[in-house]
Amino acid sequence: MRGYAVKANPRSKALKGARHVFSPKVGEEPLKPLTLSSTSPYRTALLRRLKVPFDTINPDVTEHTLPEENAADRAQRLARLKAEAPSISSGLVIGSDQVACLGEHVLHKPRSSENAIRQLMQCAGQTVTFLTAVHVISTDTEWTGNRLVASEVVFRRFTSAEAEQYVKLDAPLDCAGSFKWEALGISLFSAIRGDDPTALQGLPLIALCDLLREAGLPLPLHSEPMQGGF
Repeated sequence: MRGYAVKANPRSKALKGARHVFSPKVGEEPLKPLTLSSTSPYRTALLRRLKVPFDTINPDVTEHTLPEENAADRAQRLARLKAEAPSISSGLVIGSDQVACLGEHVLHKPRSSENAIRQLMQCAGQTVTFLTAVHVISTDTEWTGNRLVASEVVFRRFTSAEAEQYVKLDAPLDCAGSFKWEALGISLFSAIRGDDPTALQGLPLIALCDLLREAGLPLPLHSEPMQGGF
């Protein structure tokens, strides 16, 4: 998708509440300061794979569905709002959001073991669609770009005993769909369909790398060995 101009953020230029995750060289500023507007440990872990320094910040965005809003529009709107939330004077800001759907029904984070087991049993033998949006804003140039990545998870048929054992071992209580595909959740699947498996964890890295290159942060040219072995 093509980028389009957005209005500059008029709020304070200080990045309040930011947490620096890591830096390749202490005291050295990256070419494009990078901020992940998310508190998700899954998105943080994914972004670390790109081996560039970044900060994280809580976007404080209320996640709700607008009247007549479909799943794709909801994911893209929330990703944009998250990218627009931080007030920084220079750099790139990443926002991302994901909506999981079983048919027309949106799957939310279960928050409890009972809800997770119930949600998994609804998904058994079914195909769940995940729509993951990523939005990048350059506060220097007012450039913005976005992508929407669709993934499908085909669940095999399994018993309630299997669902209970899975939830007990993986505790996917903060995951829409009630599974962690990167862990034991893979044992519940028949197939995964999509262009980017990282989209299932909430941050499609292939699409994000394209956007970062368009925004002036070419990877892997600006990737470096990270402290802590990342």
